Amino acid sequence: MDNPVYTVTVMPLGASVAVDASTTLLHALDAAGIAIPSSCRNGTCRTCLCRLRDGAVAYTIDWPGLSPDERRDGDILPCVALARSDLVLDVPLARRAAP
Repeated sequence: MDNPVYTVTVMPLGASVAVDASTTLLHALDAAGIAIPSSCRNGTCRTCLCRLRDGAVAYTIDWPGLSPDERRDGDILPCVALARSDLVLDVPLARRAAP
């Protein structure tokens, strides 16, 4: 079975990246030259916390460092999140990485 590929759009930067369903959002963004704040890369430090404006994600760990209220409000941790549809993320500090 092929691994689905989704489009992730990072706002307000307006950049879009193709992400396969088995790659974390943070890894895919890094590979595409989109830098977002990050640190631990394992779902505990919350440095990469951002808002999911549209779409659905799954997680590589059972309980990422999000409260039930944050999950309800649409907050996600891209370091351990996997796309399950096309996504729109609100990441105010996103930038294009220096070459």
